[in-house]
Amino acid sequence: MPRPPLAGLDWRRIAYHVLVSRALDDVEEATNRNRATVPKDHVVLYQFSARGHDVAQCILGAMIDGRRDAAGAYYRSRPLLLSLGLPIEDALGSPLGRAGGFSDGRDIGVVCNLPNPDGPVVLPMSGDVGSQYTPTAGWAQAITYHRDTLQDPAWAGAMGVALGGDASVATSGFWAALTMATTLKLPMLFYIEDNDLGISVKGGMQTPGGNIARNLAAFGELFIRDGDGTDPDATARLVRECVAHVRSGAGPALVHLTVPRLSSHSGPDNQKGYRTDAEIAADQARDPLPRLKEYLVPALLTEADWAALEYEVMRDVERALAAARARPVPDPARIAQHVRADDRDEVAPAFGGLPRHVRRALGGTDAPREDGELLRFAEAVRRTLRRELEVNPRVVVFGEDVGRKGGVHLVTEGLQKQFGADRVFDTSLSEEGIIGRASGLAISGLMPVAEIQFRKYADPATEQLNNTGTMRWRTNNRFAAPMVVRMPGGFGKDVGDPWHSLSDEVRFAHAYGWQVAIPSNAADAVGLLRAALRSPDPTIFFEHRSLLMTGDGSARYPGDDYVLPFGRARVVQPGRALTLVSWGAMVHRCAEAAARFPDIVELLDLRTIAPWDRGAVLASVERTGRCLIVHEDNLTAGFGAEVAAVVTQEAFWHLDAPVRRLAPEDIPMPYHPVLLDAVLPDADRIALAIEALLDV
Repeated sequence: MPRPPLAGLDWRRIAYHVLVSRALDDVEEATNRNRATVPKDHVVLYQFSARGHDVAQCILGAMIDGRRDAAGAYYRSRPLLLSLGLPIEDALGSPLGRAGGFSDGRDIGVVCNLPNPDGPVVLPMSGDVGSQYTPTAGWAQAITYHRDTLQDPAWAGAMGVALGGDASVATSGFWAALTMATTLKLPMLFYIEDNDLGISVKGGMQTPGGNIARNLAAFGELFIRDGDGTDPDATARLVRECVAHVRSGAGPALVHLTVPRLSSHSGPDNQKGYRTDAEIAADQARDPLPRLKEYLVPALLTEADWAALEYEVMRDVERALAAARARPVPDPARIAQHVRADDRDEVAPAFGGLPRHVRRALGGTDAPREDGELLRFAEAVRRTLRRELEVNPRVVVFGEDVGRKGGVHLVTEGLQKQFGADRVFDTSLSEEGIIGRASGLAISGLMPVAEIQFRKYADPATEQLNNTGTMRWRTNNRFAAPMVVRMPGGFGKDVGDPWHSLSDEVRFAHAYGWQVAIPSNAADAVGLLRAALRSPDPTIFFEHRSLLMTGDGSARYPGDDYVLPFGRARVVQPGRALTLVSWGAMVHRCAEAAARFPDIVELLDLRTIAPWDRGAVLASVERTGRCLIVHEDNLTAGFGAEVAAVVTQEAFWHLDAPVRRLAPEDIPMPYHPVLLDAVLPDADRIALAIEALLDV
């Protein structure tokens, strides 16, 4: 005798959302099949069906009901979004690329998001595979911080839920999040829907044996359930077990459910090229929708009830489709909006980051104290972090070796002892995990300060860095993840190498949505770091190794409230005949060279390169008529090329000589000091370049 439907769930609502999801897939697939006969603007350009995944997802969605729950999902997760409140019109309008919705036509239509101040949140999804895991783990850690450290009862019992397919368990993001969740005992549920295909690659090529649940059985810190996602009763019972485990505070859980993929991977994909007819038919025979109806009719609903539900869905989808198609196309004049924050009162803030009133209450001044004690660069950063940890309980500092050791450069030394391991903490060795975690923490309303030990080590985090930077723009200002990423790099004291001495700051100047600070001295480091910690935009804070290892850059402490706005250059030395532009540690070599040409060379320290002070550089060049740019990054396509291009374009008629750049040749930093000296511009070479340019 079949079991009655599991009590405590609104099964009619679950069935409604499953039927809506199927209807949306039907509409999109039928339109795409008949492209030649339907209006062009009715075609979904990038279509992903959730057919076969839908029943289990809607059951899961019925259990994500906490006020501070969040889900990290992916491109086949629209049924879950519908369950959590995504309007049907948005679910159709966004794939059609219409104005409004969750991206305003900026992102793929199934890459959704759902801000909700008083209910479950769907974190901004991404188009890459596996990147949803670490931000969800960050949110799960944020739950513990808000609940335990900030003593906010609204976060009690909350959980983070990460959805992924079987192929995604092969990604570094999955394993980084799994490490975080199990070692920290986070309230996180891993929901793995296994259709045994990663586009065309079978599950056995993604994980040994093709079942991640069996492989993780040795993880004693992980509660695991494994079952058939086409069986609504088994699915509901397994998911409920896992949810109860997570909400109890017992630690993370993973549920692995096998489901069929009843469609091609995406609209352009033709699965018959890599699947046999028998394989496709076998999946069709496992369709969970008929099983859902059998489960509910007649135990809970009559045939007439089911028919009425189907009619209700048809009516609602038809109305939503008409409304979606009636929406205008996005306004091209607005396409540049929301790359960075617009902090005016009349612009609604995004979901994420410090609340606007909290940031403004922190205050600050751009007038430095003149009588502060002389500090080295590293101590200035440490002192600023200490002060911001004192005045802002939402600041958290973390990274590899940041806690007990105090960082490999000892910049965070003593901070964990003073503020506790919940606020200053070590992480596992995963840059993907560090930045993804920071994203989830930031969206929850905290201000994360993440350290990447050396610039080169940021490369594995490229995906998360990009997703963070583009978040505000691609969600049309619905979400943002302001954070500070501290990143030492550049040559060290008398030493270099290809791994620890990379600068490559131009990569972040080119990255969408990021601010980039490269201070040359302790006072600027204080002001720029404090500005970054109060900014609604994410910031790369570049700490040059040479400045961390030497007394170069020492300066007087400008005060506990000093805030230096981004995009404001400093005139290090005034001059009338040549403008010398630099940033970071190279400013000191330029200053030594410029001092040989008093009143002749005007030295500008950009201090930040995203944004950068175009106005100051152009005004200087208009006075001097000559421009030399010196930097440490490679000559080809280094940031100096951008400065040179702007000067040439905007100040051409004021130039008395060609703009010149002086930078290392396009080779990595070498190890031996003799080789390092041969690569880096020094004061003598800079002075020779100045003389040559003055002689033109």
